[in-house]
Amino acid sequence: MPKWREAPSQVRPMLASTDQPPVSQHGLIYEPKYDGIRALVDMNPTAAGPEVHIYSRNGNDKTLQFPAIADALRKITAKLDMALLIDGEIVATSHTGVPLGFQQIQHRISLTGKTDIARAEREQPAALLVFDLLRDGDDDLRGQPLAARRIALQERLGKYTKRKDLIRLSDIATDDGTAMLARAKKENWEGLIVKDGQSLYHSGRRTPAWRKLKLLQQQEFVVGGWTEPRQSRSHFGSILVGYRKGKDLIFGGSVGTGFTQDELDRLAALFAKRTATKSPFTNRVVSNETPHWIKPDLICEVKFIEWTEDGHLRQPVYLGLRDDKTPTEVVRESHAVVGGGLQPAAPSAGRKPGGHILEKLEELERTKRDGEIELPNGDKLRVTNLAKVLWPKLSATKGELLRYYTQVAPMILPAIDDRPLVMKRSPNGVEKPYFYQQRHPEPAPKGVRRETLDEDIDPIEDDGNGGQPRLIGGSLTTLLYMSQLAAISQDPWFSRVSDPLHMDYAAIDLDPGDDARFSDVVDVARWVHDELERLHIPAVPKTSGSSGLHIYIPLPKETSYETGQLLCHLVATLVTAKHPKVATIERMVRKRARAAIYVDYLQNIIGKTLATAYSARASDYAGVSTPLRWSEVTRQLDPRDFTIRTAPARFAEVGDLWKPLRTLKPVNIPRVLAALK
Repeated sequence: MPKWREAPSQVRPMLASTDQPPVSQHGLIYEPKYDGIRALVDMNPTAAGPEVHIYSRNGNDKTLQFPAIADALRKITAKLDMALLIDGEIVATSHTGVPLGFQQIQHRISLTGKTDIARAEREQPAALLVFDLLRDGDDDLRGQPLAARRIALQERLGKYTKRKDLIRLSDIATDDGTAMLARAKKENWEGLIVKDGQSLYHSGRRTPAWRKLKLLQQQEFVVGGWTEPRQSRSHFGSILVGYRKGKDLIFGGSVGTGFTQDELDRLAALFAKRTATKSPFTNRVVSNETPHWIKPDLICEVKFIEWTEDGHLRQPVYLGLRDDKTPTEVVRESHAVVGGGLQPAAPSAGRKPGGHILEKLEELERTKRDGEIELPNGDKLRVTNLAKVLWPKLSATKGELLRYYTQVAPMILPAIDDRPLVMKRSPNGVEKPYFYQQRHPEPAPKGVRRETLDEDIDPIEDDGNGGQPRLIGGSLTTLLYMSQLAAISQDPWFSRVSDPLHMDYAAIDLDPGDDARFSDVVDVARWVHDELERLHIPAVPKTSGSSGLHIYIPLPKETSYETGQLLCHLVATLVTAKHPKVATIERMVRKRARAAIYVDYLQNIIGKTLATAYSARASDYAGVSTPLRWSEVTRQLDPRDFTIRTAPARFAEVGDLWKPLRTLKPVNIPRVLAALK
């Protein structure tokens, strides 16, 4: 690992190209394209006290212009034991913390007076969104992959940042930007930045490893002149803008909207100091009013619908001046536009069910009657159609499913306690179509826990009427109620409803292709285990209950979904790089070899689920997701040995092999990063 040698004020940020990126592709990381001021932040906990400097992309010190952000950074720096250099974006925010556009922040760039800066702080709050870590103490991380840098960033700053704080970690999505792009359209973002997860950090360079995925056409232009005003407007009617093409300044159009009176006054004063006698544009300028020329050293941000065939802007809107770029950098950006539009419980209850429940369930199924069962905690649950065959090849019934869950409740209930559940319902059996149900708006029996998450947390698109109620695991009543609804498997979130944004564990899902052998799945699991041991990462394996294997990693408290996913991403990348003929992280099924094992780390997203340990599955053999010892993960392992009929005897013999996931010392992420170094 190279040592850090460079003065922070001399570092320049890596830049994104305008090459059109895909909306989904394995190995890519998607982030919101924040519409603000790029910032490199030097955080240094010196003996004399915390020192913080905020530098613009061309090295100008902006610390004094954003005192609230600087103060928040100093408080964080005082808690650090090493110097950091982070990359991010300063954005204007609403008073509730929602990021706004460049037009709301641009006037703060040029303020110098304390009174003006203080007034701007009150009138227009701002926040720093951070997305990369360049320096980590004495180490220069720029030669490390982005995924590793992001994990290091989250490890260093994650515990000090929250979603609506002045200092925040940027949102990310890996491999698939579809959901984030939909959110961008809904919330009128400028677009996304798409980054290669293995990309190194190239200071000051614009590379295709980072690409812009824009919803609106928006870019910088050089101001080369202005036109006479019409009617009651003061100072000027429009500004004349262009872009560099080699040494030439090419006229791109006139911009006449988007100006406040204060901005008209400010620009007029700047133009008066830059008067020129001839046009700075190489090509012909088309203007309805008399043009006046200025020295072309001012840069403005403009959004517009499209370029016309003759190379002019259509419906441009002025957003503001920039001082963090130079005129020579301003070129015409070419990109496809993705979208358009100008938008200036008592959890332990029932965990020791009595044998009378099994007897009652057997009686109702044998007599083919519906009826009511009473649970040890006093809850009563109506059950129906218990003789319904759910697994035709085995003639296994819904009654058997309820009896299985009654038997294994002491083990499965701790695994799903306090977790939102997603129901995969198969009312007509496993050979007929199934459907997923996340919401549960219907009335539920007493003892069935339902909770409504905040709208900004719940991944389900809301209908404008607030969040949607979900079933929450932890009670025998809820477990059997879901089985009564023919929700065969138990699919919990990786986080709890009490802290939905932070994972308790992360998972790697080994998913075999159609022509793969289970022995190949075992081989990949052993390779994953080798990498985990090398990196000192604890993990617990289990069968999926179908044709694959799952490997779970216990995480420290307050670990974000992004960190958990990136950790699994790194492990998956190491395995597939060493064993490319068998293992793959290719997300698209049609691009994988039919015998390949997909090392899936993408389940680690809020709202996504895997069948939990001890869960029954809708596989043709009525499989059970069974916890294993690593010594059992051999080529002799056969997942068909564990079914709803055979698994209870194994569990009684070996005990709760899933308990270590809750009791093991969690992964030490700094130690992992040190091992990677």
